[in-house]
Amino acid sequence: MGGVSSSNAPEGGPERPQIDDRPAGAVAPEAAPASSAPGANLLALRGHNAALVLGLLRAAGEEGVSRLELAERTGLTPQAVSKITARLRAVGLVAGAGHRASTGGKPRTVLRLVPDARHAVGVHLDRDELTCVLADLAGRPVAVHRAPLDFGAGAGAVLDAVVRGVAALPVAADGPPVLGAGVACPGPLDHATGVLRQVTGAPQWDGFPLRDALAHRLGLPVVVDKDTNAAALGLGRAPGEGGASFAYLHLGTGLGAGLVLDGGLYRGPHTGAGEFGHQVVQLDGVRCTCGRRGCVEALCLEAVANGEPAAAARVLGVAAANLVELLDVDRVLLGGRTVLAHPECFRDGVAAVLAEHAALRGRPGAASGGGRGGASAVPVALAGGGSRVVADGAAELVWGGLFR
Repeated sequence: MGGVSSSNAPEGGPERPQIDDRPAGAVAPEAAPASSAPGANLLALRGHNAALVLGLLRAAGEEGVSRLELAERTGLTPQAVSKITARLRAVGLVAGAGHRASTGGKPRTVLRLVPDARHAVGVHLDRDELTCVLADLAGRPVAVHRAPLDFGAGAGAVLDAVVRGVAALPVAADGPPVLGAGVACPGPLDHATGVLRQVTGAPQWDGFPLRDALAHRLGLPVVVDKDTNAAALGLGRAPGEGGASFAYLHLGTGLGAGLVLDGGLYRGPHTGAGEFGHQVVQLDGVRCTCGRRGCVEALCLEAVANGEPAAAARVLGVAAANLVELLDVDRVLLGGRTVLAHPECFRDGVAAVLAEHAALRGRPGAASGGGRGGASAVPVALAGGGSRVVADGAAELVWGGLFR
């Protein structure tokens, strides 16, 4: 599926796919030993700078950006930018996009990302459905495949389903190389090792090395993360979607949250952040699959099952208000199949509760009219991507080592 190599990320992170443009059969050079001497991390720094440049080119879209603008925005010298972009052009990731008028001297050459130069696979393992996407460098889906899935059937059946799903994507032998697969599934799990941990309602998955098992079956580097984290990562990179700090609340067959704080996805030191659905808000409430009573997830799903989506939206709003007060996020995004079945009901219901909360408590720094210390409610919106939001975000897990 294309030339792919992987290298270890910094401690605590997943293996990140990197471009491998060596001839087939070539041997990768050995990694240089760690050292504190000046210049010892030159290769890593060069990769980071290239990722900065690629990130700006991606954000610029078809309009592109000049080398001078890249230098100004990255803080790199024009000479460094020229060397980086020359390498990126040589491997087909970047191309010319015409010229821009200059205030003096010759017109500036504009560069753009080549979206179809590389692909990534995104896989969403829901409890009863498999979604696979083939995404380009701009994060756009090239192809989508869906199939029924029984996540509780165990590893063998699920891995077989993923292999079939990925094989159903139109990957041509002479097409763009596929750099890896991102896999998003219910948690808890260990993002760094790709091992699942006591998945709610599916104890048979506890301790299963999903990342390594799928990498072996697919023949690709694999990154594993929680479904809500993957969705939040994708939304955070989509223009106009998230913002610096937001919460993505996913209500489908379960309930969880993906958190982007100060511009970065927050997983917590043990990938435990975002287990939002199992906060207890009613001590004598309905029994939850986690074993407790009155969890937000159980109350929301029970209300929907009883034909009362407005009641579910209000419960979700109460929990969202708690989260807003705890983390001071700027925006709440909603997604998941249960939300998408009643989109306006959930959006308006959650927004109404947050408005009540703002009126009672206020929210520093969110006043209407741009002042501080007022009581504007945190805005609530439906997440872009619809039913594909988690699978799209899973593909973004692959691009994590390529863009900054």
